[in-house]
Amino acid sequence: MGNNVYQIITDRIIAELEKGVIPWRKPWTGTQAGAYSHSTGKPYSLLNQMLLGRPGEYITWSQVKAEGGTVRQGEKSSVVVFWKQQNVKELDAESGEEVEKTIPILRYFNVFHVDQCEGIRKKYAERPQETFEPLEHAERIQDTYVGREGVRVTYVAGDRACYSPAADRVTLPLREQFQSAEEFYSTLFHELAHSTGHKSRLNRFTGSGCAAFGSSDYGKEELVAEITAASLLNVCGIETQSSFQNSASYVDNWLRAIRGDNRLIVSAAGKAEKAAALILGEAGA
Repeated sequence: MGNNVYQIITDRIIAELEKGVIPWRKPWTGTQAGAYSHSTGKPYSLLNQMLLGRPGEYITWSQVKAEGGTVRQGEKSSVVVFWKQQNVKELDAESGEEVEKTIPILRYFNVFHVDQCEGIRKKYAERPQETFEPLEHAERIQDTYVGREGVRVTYVAGDRACYSPAADRVTLPLREQFQSAEEFYSTLFHELAHSTGHKSRLNRFTGSGCAAFGSSDYGKEELVAEITAASLLNVCGIETQSSFQNSASYVDNWLRAIRGDNRLIVSAAGKAEKAAALILGEAGA
């Protein structure tokens, strides 16, 4: 069943990409908005935000029935995934004896937005939006993270944006080279996301540094950085529609990668959630 869950997730993401929609670039996250559970009021994980694609309160079919409501005819459910610890028995390679281990297994269940239901009231009031200037908020996030972690950020006239694990340094073009502030912060957050993979932080890289350009590991790390940057932009409330590369070649590249590895999205979203939390200084990163 575990493998089937990975495929279900992959199929959902592929379906969006084939429509020209980039799931990790939707305004589905943020500290005050996003999708959350009718049962607990807690926001869903980053991966589930991507799968749901719409903010608001979600409820299971059994909860709908328990509360005396119904789902409107013709409405389709959405998938929410979670990890469940399961005991399994394996042969120990050294002793040859059977041992019991606890491993995480990916599971899923179906949910409906409360607006798809009749006879169900929202349990939680609409969450008020913070009032802040988005670009100032983005600057604070950068300054706080860089100051706390000691990442160096340098600006060089040119056309290269990159992160060097060996120097623990982000290099960006000059700010005035960007066509908009939104594009600047999108690029900045992408490279800061790479910096979270340093061995002194989340230790995502193998060997001496980042994966080689064009390799499978490079593609995985790029997706982590993409999702992290999108999450941070949404936290800031920065509108990024004009700066996103919704080109056919961009979408095709991710379609090929995701079709070739049905665990890619699950892995990248989990790592991106940790990366964003580390940059934001949230507990549990």
